Amino acid sequence: DAGVHSKAWYAATCDRKTAEDALYRSNKDGSFLIRKSSGQDSRQPYTLVVFYNRRVYNIPIRFIESTRQYALGREKCGEERFDSVAEIVENHQHTSLVLIDSQNNTKDSTKLKYIVRVS
Repeated sequence: DAGVHSKAWYAATCDRKTAEDALYRSNKDGSFLIRKSSGQDSRQPYTLVVFYNRRVYNIPIRFIESTRQYALGREKCGEERFDSVAEIVENHQHTSLVLIDSQNNTKDSTKLKYIVRVS
């Protein structure tokens, strides 16, 4: 357990479209939630969904078997690793999260500010 089940930001049964719709409705930069990844892959169990600048970003949360830790996005050198998904959220409530738009090749950053609950 990644320490997600009791958290207000965890939308357990929420699919991608429901999560994105909820974030568009919130319409606040830095609003976020975490959902189970669509693929249900043990190496990528969750997705961090963030709203910024009228866009929704779906950022995969990877589980690193060898260290039993979590990391965001694709594997990269010197990446930050966390002992739980909750630690990722806590960290990025204080430290900006880089958002990469792969279509337009742009980078933005925001902190995780507003928890979005899916009704």
